[in-house]
Amino acid sequence: MGTAATATGEALVQEILGTNIRVHEAMRGDATLIAGIARAAKTIREALERGNRLLIIGNGGSAADAQHLAAEFVGRYRIERRALPAMALNVNTSSLTAIGNDYGFEDVFTRQVEAFAQAGDVLLCISTSGNSPNILRAALLAGGLHVKTIGLTGAEGGKLTKCVDLCLCVPSGETPRIQEGHTFIIHALAEMVEAEIALGPEL
Repeated sequence: MGTAATATGEALVQEILGTNIRVHEAMRGDATLIAGIARAAKTIREALERGNRLLIIGNGGSAADAQHLAAEFVGRYRIERRALPAMALNVNTSSLTAIGNDYGFEDVFTRQVEAFAQAGDVLLCISTSGNSPNILRAALLAGGLHVKTIGLTGAEGGKLTKCVDLCLCVPSGETPRIQEGHTFIIHALAEMVEAEIALGPEL
């Protein structure tokens, strides 16, 4: 079978699926990653149960993932329950463009973290490379505000691993495969947090 660069049609679909499966199998066998996902869910659940919020940031496809996860918490994932406070900080185009224009794109998230984050909140930072400057700056600022920080990235995690309390790294260097792994992690977090909150005391 050809590689993704040379295969076409059905062969390309098979190649993409094969690579996706291999990445997910690697995730399944990564005890550190599995434990990290469980720890991230616990961190988020505990914050929500205290009355704190989940803030989420990302660029491009990761911005879509941030919105996706926020929607699962504010709406519902699988269980009918109370809405949970989660915000994707990349959705307000007026804020993004104003901050980008006045301060620079590197600060589109730091200004919002400064505005919205409170001690005890959780900031989930999504970056496939782990090296996006605006993500790194926001993570560092959040840490100084006593906000728990979780990174969602790929490969070895890039610089983000040193800026967050916990980093979840999908074992791939290919952006599309990393993003597919992120979708799984987002759904796992939503399912775990929702189920545990539904079983525990009402918020």
